Amino acid sequence: MADPPYPQALFLLLLSLFLVTPRFSQAGRSDIVFFKRFSLDRLMGRMTNIFDAANDGGLRGEAGHYEDDQDSMVGEEAGFLPVDALDELRGDEFSTSYGGAWELVSNNSGVSAMHMQLLPNNKVVIFDSTVFGPSQVMLRRGDTCPIRGTTRDCTAHAVVYDIETAALRPLHIDTNPWCSSGGLTVDGSLLSTGGFHDGAKSTRKVAPCDTCDWQDTPNVLGDPRWYATQTELEDGSFFVIGGRKVYSYEFIPVNGKPSGVPTYLPFMDETTDLDENNLYPFVHLLPDGNLFIFANSRSILFDPKGKRVIKEFPRLLGGSRNYPASGMSVLLPLQLTAKIISPEIKAQVLVCGGAKPGAFRAAEKNKTYLPALQDCGRLVVTDQYPQWIREKMPSRRVMGDMLILPTGDILMLNGAQKGSAAWFSGKQPNFKPVLFKPNEVGKDRFRELQPTTIPRMYHSTSMLLPDARILVGGSNTNPRYKFTGVEFPTEMRMEKFSPPYLDPVLQKFRPRILLNISDKQMTYGNKFHIGFQISHVPKKAVKRREIKITMYAPPFTTHGFSMNQRLVQLGISRWFKIGGINRIVARAPPSGTIAPPGFYLVFVVYRGVPSVGVWVQIQG
Repeated sequence: MADPPYPQALFLLLLSLFLVTPRFSQAGRSDIVFFKRFSLDRLMGRMTNIFDAANDGGLRGEAGHYEDDQDSMVGEEAGFLPVDALDELRGDEFSTSYGGAWELVSNNSGVSAMHMQLLPNNKVVIFDSTVFGPSQVMLRRGDTCPIRGTTRDCTAHAVVYDIETAALRPLHIDTNPWCSSGGLTVDGSLLSTGGFHDGAKSTRKVAPCDTCDWQDTPNVLGDPRWYATQTELEDGSFFVIGGRKVYSYEFIPVNGKPSGVPTYLPFMDETTDLDENNLYPFVHLLPDGNLFIFANSRSILFDPKGKRVIKEFPRLLGGSRNYPASGMSVLLPLQLTAKIISPEIKAQVLVCGGAKPGAFRAAEKNKTYLPALQDCGRLVVTDQYPQWIREKMPSRRVMGDMLILPTGDILMLNGAQKGSAAWFSGKQPNFKPVLFKPNEVGKDRFRELQPTTIPRMYHSTSMLLPDARILVGGSNTNPRYKFTGVEFPTEMRMEKFSPPYLDPVLQKFRPRILLNISDKQMTYGNKFHIGFQISHVPKKAVKRREIKITMYAPPFTTHGFSMNQRLVQLGISRWFKIGGINRIVARAPPSGTIAPPGFYLVFVVYRGVPSVGVWVQIQG
């Protein structure tokens, strides 16, 4: 979040000083009416000596001691799969010592890259907040300059970024999307929910076209959603949960208006503590249609149709994982066969990094920066009696990003090794990306890669691009834009990172998808045709076990969590070769619980080397 210090205290300040008048219902939620005027300078000037007045919220849920602080297991001690089960999963990947490469692709992203989303037209929407003062890009000529507080602001606070040319197109955004949530709709538009002040109960939408702009819909959500999470469900609707001092969830139907009726969820109340540590909860849609919801150190299985908690999973020991402790989480790739049905699919959740529960308080009150967490926990949520298995990462990380690569491996990057999220609260940038291979054992599971030279801490973002590189931007550890006189200046540069599979030596083996003989749409459970070539491999030398077809849902990324990110490996039912062309008949995912409707990037992966991805839409 682009957030002043003291999250609990800030909220009280907003309540008691000048921003809001609260009314609390018997259900425990708050209805907030905002005044029209807001001054960031006034807010920052009133933050002294109020931390101890903060309400502890639902402290009963996270007041327990964190006794279990021993080092996590490493190597084969923490092997998640028996060794003899790995041969088919590993295949015959090329070996490379290449540690990746960084390329500076732009000196100016226009706005701080607090939120990012890749659209199906290969453009990226980047935005921050409307109250940070002038950005680095002007609104389009003829656009109306809104009045922010008492000042007319003619700069944009959202842009469309061209991933090939780095060209910027300014967007006009009305309601404040500061610390909002988002996701791609079925038609490929970005729907953003919540934010701050006039944006807290608002939604906004931008379509993937060269002239499209934001369409704001104010005051339609039932509760104010500041630091909430938005997750696509099997029918393309969205589930929105949480927010600052908000312990509820609500639904946004497909192409419909939100009902404006939230439902109180005690779990969200119970998992907040003195530092909150349960904002931007991790939410993953599972193959059975239920939701895995993780907040602070606890997690539940939730039925969104029945609106009930099915069960609570064991607690993940070691510390807190959600904002401002800000760990990372992904749903590990779902592996399909040609005949598998949704309930049979194994689902595993990975949660890595984070901070001790009091890390934010220590940084803000005492200027003490506690070491970030250094463990990863994996939970097979589809097991009858699942238990977390923890193991040690190569380095500590808070405020990092975790991305699923086309190969099914996991990339961790950005963040800090000390402190927590929030302005001024992090120290010791973590410059080294880490590659995590979930199906390896021993020392090969984690691998540190080529470091960047740019600190990417609070408000940094990253995303997987169609060419399989990683776009990395952002880092603003200060209120407003500050480029001088601070330890970590606002960062406007954009980089691209090439993971090890883009080793120049391996590029001759990179598959090339043939668009003219490949399907551009899928329907659930039906055949999906894809054709490809590998120029430097004899046509009879490519073996079926060396090929994977994967489909990736591009996420909405902010504050260390990539919402709606998922990778599905398709089952192959038939493979034949004509001339130098490989033709595959795969089976599309059986249902929206495996791959919700919308746009995906499809990759052909040969021995660990991915093709350039192509956009495919799946629908019922």
